[in-house]
Amino acid sequence: MSPDSAVVAILSSAAEDADLVLASKAGDILAFNELVMRYNSKLLRIAQHITHSFDDAQEVVQEAFLKAYQNLDAFRGDSKFSTWLFRIAVNQALMGLRKQRTKQRAGAELSMNADEDGNLPLDFSDWRPNPEELYKTSELRELLISALQELRPALRVVFVLRDVEGHSLRETAEALGLSLSAVKTRSLRARLQVRERLSTYFKREVSSTIHDQAKRVQAETRTWQSMLNVRAAVEPHLAQSVAL
Repeated sequence: MSPDSAVVAILSSAAEDADLVLASKAGDILAFNELVMRYNSKLLRIAQHITHSFDDAQEVVQEAFLKAYQNLDAFRGDSKFSTWLFRIAVNQALMGLRKQRTKQRAGAELSMNADEDGNLPLDFSDWRPNPEELYKTSELRELLISALQELRPALRVVFVLRDVEGHSLRETAEALGLSLSAVKTRSLRARLQVRERLSTYFKREVSSTIHDQAKRVQAETRTWQSMLNVRAAVEPHLAQSVAL
């Protein structure tokens, strides 16, 4: 798809969403069901990346759609419906994450203050290898999941929207209600932390490979040395036989 075609598709989708939202506001349940069908899978994926629990993610998505439906009149259309919906889902996922932390550490509070902008609302360099491609690779899936879990929520949500879901910086900023500079900073921090974790893994793999190769070279060297020793021992006898 060409860039122009992609833009047309995005604008067309946004226009269709706007029509469905208007119909939903008028009481058309089927119109809202269509919106649910459009975004259910994507919201579930985002929620699961943040909470790392399929059950919690399902609850997050249900609550997100319920809140969206209950607050349709509050949606003024200043941004795309999908952006508004993503923000609701992210807020719900963070609330679910706080509940997880509270269960794990009774009385512990999830701090999301003090960031590069000086204020982070509670609701809220390119590098290779590509995180989305790594996530699809079975042997590295668990490693990347672990790396995501180690990111603090403020960085994790940015990483998920930017590098896993493929949203632009501006789309991510709108979905989280953050400034563009804040999203850039958090995206860089998240990528650096994930890359550091992955780099440790790759270094270990390379070290293991080099070690295995060294062992094979040593074994081959011993084999050749043994063959040379045998040859040295046999050659005098061969020479005597030839002389006779």
